[in-house]
Amino acid sequence: MHTENLLEEFNFQNDLFEFKQERPLQNMTFVLFGATGDLAQRKLFPALYNLYLDGKLPETISIVGLGRNYCSDEIFQSKVEKALYAYSRRSIHASSLPAFLEKFRYCSFDATEKESYYKLRELIENRENELGIPQNRLFYLSVAPSLIDIITSHLSKSGISQNNGWKRLIVEKPFGNSLKTARKLNENLSNVFREEEIYRIDHYLGKPMVQKLRTLILANPILESLLNHKQISNVQITASETVGVENRADYYDKAGAIRDMVQNHLLQLVTMTAVYLSDNFMKNKGRVKKTDIIASLQPIRKEKAYQSVVRGQYGPGEVQGNPVIGYKEEPGVNDSSTNDTFFAARLSIEHPSWNGIPFYIRTGKRMNQKSTQIVIEFENKVMDLNTQLGSSPNLMILEISPNESISLRVNLKDPSSTGYKPVWIDFSTSSENQPEAYELLLYDALRGDSTFFADWREVELSWKWIQPLLEAYQEELLPLYSYPAGSTGPEMANELLLTDQSKWW
Repeated sequence: MHTENLLEEFNFQNDLFEFKQERPLQNMTFVLFGATGDLAQRKLFPALYNLYLDGKLPETISIVGLGRNYCSDEIFQSKVEKALYAYSRRSIHASSLPAFLEKFRYCSFDATEKESYYKLRELIENRENELGIPQNRLFYLSVAPSLIDIITSHLSKSGISQNNGWKRLIVEKPFGNSLKTARKLNENLSNVFREEEIYRIDHYLGKPMVQKLRTLILANPILESLLNHKQISNVQITASETVGVENRADYYDKAGAIRDMVQNHLLQLVTMTAVYLSDNFMKNKGRVKKTDIIASLQPIRKEKAYQSVVRGQYGPGEVQGNPVIGYKEEPGVNDSSTNDTFFAARLSIEHPSWNGIPFYIRTGKRMNQKSTQIVIEFENKVMDLNTQLGSSPNLMILEISPNESISLRVNLKDPSSTGYKPVWIDFSTSSENQPEAYELLLYDALRGDSTFFADWREVELSWKWIQPLLEAYQEELLPLYSYPAGSTGPEMANELLLTDQSKWW
């Protein structure tokens, strides 16, 4: 038995050692489908540039951007430069910019035309020969979901993915729009790429505080004692936005908050929290997996969904002092739309680490503030002993964005009364020049590290949990509540926490 314990301890320490190691970067070709789109301009080009400045790009890399319209390499490079000046988190270094832009080439491309793929293959191979790059190829699909199957199929038929080096595929969400479509999509991708070659990107997993959850307890043993689950009342995860649907109505009015935020981002935050803030994290050597947590989510039957789920849609209101229109008045939204822009739910995790501790999740557009945070509310023992003391529950808040911080709320004796008053203790880190999510995730993909990407089993289990709720939507078993823009959501959402005599923090 002693030998087994030593072996397990060695394996755990080895895992930590590997986690800290930098995987080597290999020269490669980076093919970006959708290079003229908004995501490329705002996130991907700046991410690549900042990785370049930090010495985190391969020594030799060919970056090929694809778009429907024709433009020369020079014009494309000027568009990349313009995006850097507009969106890079750091100042542009004029001396280093030409060498960075020289890595880019452009190919006019129609995903539905097979001739485009042969033209692309020729460009890729010519650049590989010119630069002496091995046939290591990373494909990034920043395209409409309807094109994913088409592109991956043609990558195989044209021979582009039949290369001698390694190949990797980064796929943006949404990964399907239901359990059935997600399974079909995965089946099709698996005909061309192996599971370990598919990187399903969720930028919430790239947020620095989310990634730090993995080592938070290891680096701060005091938190292991604080996060005694016998002391935790509930966990609340909120991802709120002040913006409305903006220019995404064509997609969003079909997806809603449940597909756009819950199936991926929020359930990933639930699993990351449950795995890495477990009070037996050290005891079980971190062997609890994200799939264990998702598989342990208690199913919500569609007939009973109204007891655990609240959905809403924003109406006219005022956000940060500015009047805004309601969802149905947004450009591109049908005035009879029953799409949800708000979602809240009470979750139960039937796993030894979290039995009896409810998780509450909520997300919404046109809320009163932009914030993504994890709140751990502790049992209020003082109130149990003496209700006259007037204390408030202790809280630990992990703010993920827009700032990054850890806050504790404790009770101090109020000298002017017989009660207590809550006092906040904040530990914040500067967000200035902090690597953005896409930088961290792109760097991982370049190195072949899939730690912070969703694997197929996670995606399938999350859709399996969501599917009864989608059916409840279709069968009108869940009412759609209205809430004014600039508020915290529908009033009905507050009733979810009544069982725990708590409230949203």
